[in-house]
Amino acid sequence: MSAAVTATTTAPTATPATPATGAEAAGEATRAVVREFLAARLAGDTERLVALFADEVDWQLAENPSVPWIRPRRTGAECAAQGAELMEHTVPEEARATVDAFLVDGADAVLTGRLSGTVRATGKSFEGPFALRLTVEDGRITRHHLYEDGLSIAEACTP
Repeated sequence: MSAAVTATTTAPTATPATPATGAEAAGEATRAVVREFLAARLAGDTERLVALFADEVDWQLAENPSVPWIRPRRTGAECAAQGAELMEHTVPEEARATVDAFLVDGADAVLTGRLSGTVRATGKSFEGPFALRLTVEDGRITRHHLYEDGLSIAEACTP
């Protein structure tokens, strides 16, 4: 095994290095857009979020009729509005999200962590894990798939 590593290290070829460099560049571009997305969400900057989302987005979040901010979305403007809608229905001072992992592979990023909050109308709290898969193409988010504990959120929304 060390001989193969030494051979690769001492005699690199342009062909293997080029795809790795391209993939690394794509990954860094994806990472930068996702960081900007997170900063805009944290700041509540809907205008910046609209610019970050593509005109049409593959949006996936399990429908939950008892949760007012969870609904189908398709356009960048609809997707960007989700954060503002969430803040209308929850207590902002009690909202928390932590990211445990931030994985990037080319155009795709996956974040995992935990989220919690309190629903304004009921005063009930929710908490649980989440996973968010984003795809970035040409500097804009084209896929937003969020997996979360919908049962905990629905229970918190129910009087």
